[in-house]
Amino acid sequence: MDEPLPFWKTKTLAEMTREEWESLCDGCGRCCLHKLRYDGGGLAFTNVACVLLDGATARCSDYTNRRRKVPDCVQLTPDDLKAIDWLPPSCGYRLIASGKDLAWWHPLVSGDPQTVHSSGVSVAGRTISERKAGLLEHHLAEWPGKMPRPKRPKLKQGIE
Repeated sequence: MDEPLPFWKTKTLAEMTREEWESLCDGCGRCCLHKLRYDGGGLAFTNVACVLLDGATARCSDYTNRRRKVPDCVQLTPDDLKAIDWLPPSCGYRLIASGKDLAWWHPLVSGDPQTVHSSGVSVAGRTISERKAGLLEHHLAEWPGKMPRPKRPKLKQGIE
């Protein structure tokens, strides 16, 4: 008997429930890094994390109240995705909006919320807090804006 397709393959972003929408976030934290917009529209990524981002877990330390505490924090909606160019290329929202599938390390695919971290995709352990960073120009980084090359976990010997 065929298994039903997962919701992200059968629904548009606008049709998803709030819970489904929220689950598209893989928890990598890349969108929570500061970016610089240059005259002419150019975009540069940094390794400087939002004050609310926990650098060890790559999770927001106060997700429920983030927009009150960080007024320029963006709450994504399906309509917003058309105008936002700064989401990382690995972002589940961005992938689904462009007709692509989620990566193998995405928690919805792997079944494990830690896969995004163990594969090396998340920002965990790779950032500096905005409280300590100083000038953003001193913390430019290319990796947040590139499609990650995650490492697959090695299978244990004797397991088939």
